[in-house]
Parts: sequence; structure tokens; C-alpha cells
Amino acid sequence: MIVYSALLLAALVLGAPYWLLRMATSGRYRAGLRGRLGWVPETLKAAVAGHNVIWVHAVSVGEVLAATQLVRELMIALPGWAFAVSTTTETGQRLATERLSGSPVFYLPLDFRFAVQRYLRVLRPKMLVLMESELWPRLIDECAKGGIPVAVANARISDRSFPRYVRLRRLWRPFLEVISVFLAQSKETAERLMRIGAPPERVVVMGNLKYDVRAGNESELTAMLRQRLPVGSKVLVCGSTLEGEEQLLLNAWTAVLATTPNAVMVLAPRHPNRFASVAAIVAASGFQSMRASEFRRQPAPVTPGSVFLLDTIGDLASIYGLATAAFVGGSLVPKGGHNPLEPAQFAVPVVMGPSFENFREVVEGMKAKEAIRIVSPQTVAAALVGLLQDADQARTLGERGRAVFEEQAGATARTVRALTMLLRERPVTQQ
Repeated sequence: MIVYSALLLAALVLGAPYWLLRMATSGRYRAGLRGRLGWVPETLKAAVAGHNVIWVHAVSVGEVLAATQLVRELMIALPGWAFAVSTTTETGQRLATERLSGSPVFYLPLDFRFAVQRYLRVLRPKMLVLMESELWPRLIDECAKGGIPVAVANARISDRSFPRYVRLRRLWRPFLEVISVFLAQSKETAERLMRIGAPPERVVVMGNLKYDVRAGNESELTAMLRQRLPVGSKVLVCGSTLEGEEQLLLNAWTAVLATTPNAVMVLAPRHPNRFASVAAIVAASGFQSMRASEFRRQPAPVTPGSVFLLDTIGDLASIYGLATAAFVGGSLVPKGGHNPLEPAQFAVPVVMGPSFENFREVVEGMKAKEAIRIVSPQTVAAALVGLLQDADQARTLGERGRAVFEEQAGATARTVRALTMLLRERPVTQQ
């Protein structure tokens, strides 16, 4: 731990000029800074006082979505308990606050002893639940010293990360050996965890929590948009797009409108800090457009052929329900893709690019059932035109996607049983 802390401190010191510049120019880098440095918010102290606490850490939007249903079901299984949810990103904070209004939400402290110990003294958690691949050595070590069980829920090791873990397995093994249980997404992930040092008897395949991520009630914005779409229009939702993809999709949009002039594109960039730049890209393309934030203030009919820029947080999952077809972003550029199950749950036909490493097992499962269309930058336009023009093809693809979603459901319930069993093995003293 001494070497780890020294390396972490060196990284912060050497990177200080960069981070100071980013904090000076961008509010998102200043957000939660005091909390990250160990000052525990008074609101958090008040929220957990007198309760048994489970600390759940979910780095950003994808992990928060998976954690949301898990926390809700844990609340039912453990009435009266408090679930303190930490995130790393500002967008994760916003979404967690919105989706888990009954739980305190805060920024994960930097992985230094002084910062971690301050939070542990306040929270006094009966369990720490880390989502997916969020393995923080100091946090894990301090929990182990305090007799706090640590569970990794929806555990995964990406194709990109696995070689690094293997090279450093001697360093990781001591931390993995003190984790109480790894609830793996798949057999492949379980095997990878054991290869890098996780004790085999503590690794259990649970399935992917993201198969249980269901859109809640239709959001207010979705209802407003539904009422103002052109009658009989076809809606293409392009979700979680990253830099480089918007221009490719706008180029494809020209081909779409040549055959389907009454279509409407909903374009949802993944990162809020890009909303303004994407709006400029859309304006430069010459297509009529409307921003969701302005539409919410002054609702107006949506024009056929236009681009509706979704520059709000938390609405995409619901808006997928309006789609005739969906493109899932982060996949036409080499970024690993995002979750195709979000639109698939609505029986919406899904198109993705060739980069889907972050959701490879999900996508491969859908490919095996012919429930998703994988395209290249050169073929994306033809695929979208085909789905918007051929209702039977789109319906078949969408129904297959929903069937995959339904077949794989149930990981959340299994995870709740495993976590509550772990608590029973560690008797809880009431606060």
C-alpha cells in the first residue's frame, strides 16, 4: 500500500498543472472537489445517522443504471437501511440523484487513507458494493482492516483491461483475496477474475444486471415529444453518441430523408460537455434542429426531417420507447460501445458499429439470435434506410431483441439474494 499511495500521490503532483487548468476552465472538474479530498458533506452525515448502511459505488451513467434497480430491490429486502451511493463523474451524480431520490449521493473520495477513513468513520457501512470493475486498493484495504465485507456486483473485466490485469496480477492478488465475493456477469468474466488472483470459491456467475435495466415511467419530456411529433413520422434515436459519430450520422441522415422525408432524428450525445459543440455540428449540416432544453421550456411541433438534440440528462432511456429504429453510439468510433439493451427492451430494432467491446457478451448474445445489426461507417446509412422503410424487417429484428432481453432477466434478484446472504454471514449489530 505504501508503494501504491506513493504512485497515486506522484500522479496527482505531476498532473497538478493539467488538473488546475481543467478546474479553472470547466465546472465539472471542480464539482465535488471538497468531498473527493475527504470533507464529508453534512447532508450525507445526516442521511445515514442512526441507520445500518450499505455503501454502493457506481462510477458513471452505465454503472448507475445497473445499480439503480439493485438498490431499489435491496431497499425492499432490507427495510430501514440506508444506501449511500458514490459516483466518480458529475453525470453519474445527476443520474443517481434523480433515480435514487431516497438515497444520499456523493463523490467517491480520492483513494488516500485520510480521505477514505473519514468516509468510513461517518458511514460505518455494513457492506461495500463496488459496481463492475471499480477496484480501489486503498478503499478495499481499509474495509478489510475494519471487517467490512466487500462485494463486486455485476463484475466484469473488459477486453481492453484484461491484459493489464494479467501483467500486474501479483500486485492485484492481495487485494482480490480480501474481497468477500465477486458476482460475475458471465462465465468468461469469472474465469478472468480467477486468472488474475480472485479466490475461485468466491467467484459466482450471476448474469448481467443490465439485462434488468428497464425504463421507468415515461419521462415528462418523452410525453411532450410524443404529442408533438409529426403524424405518422418515423423516429430514429441515436443514443450515447461520441465525438466523430454525429457527423457520420448526419451524413447518413441525408440518405434517410431521401426515402423517408417524414422521419425525425433524436440525437443524444453521451457527454453533456459536448452538447454545445454537437449543436454547432447540427447547425452547420443545414438540417433544421431543436434542442430538448429549449423544447422543454417552449414546446413546439417537431418538423419532419429535423434533428431533435437531446441535451438533457436521464431522458434517453425513456425516449428509446418512441423509436422506430435506434443507433447505439460509441461504436462507430473505437470506444467500446454502449448498452444495446436499452432500446431492445422496447422491441426497437438496434444498429451498432463494429466497436462493442464494453458490451461484447451482450452484443454477441444478440448476434447469435439475429437480434441486432452491426454496421460500418460505410453501411450505416443503408441499414437505417432499410429499417425505416421495411416495417416487417424492423419488427422482426426488434422482437428478437426484446426476447433476448427478457430471456436474460433475473440477475438483480440473484444478486440481492447473494448480498443479503453475505450480510447474514456477518451478523449486523443495530446502530
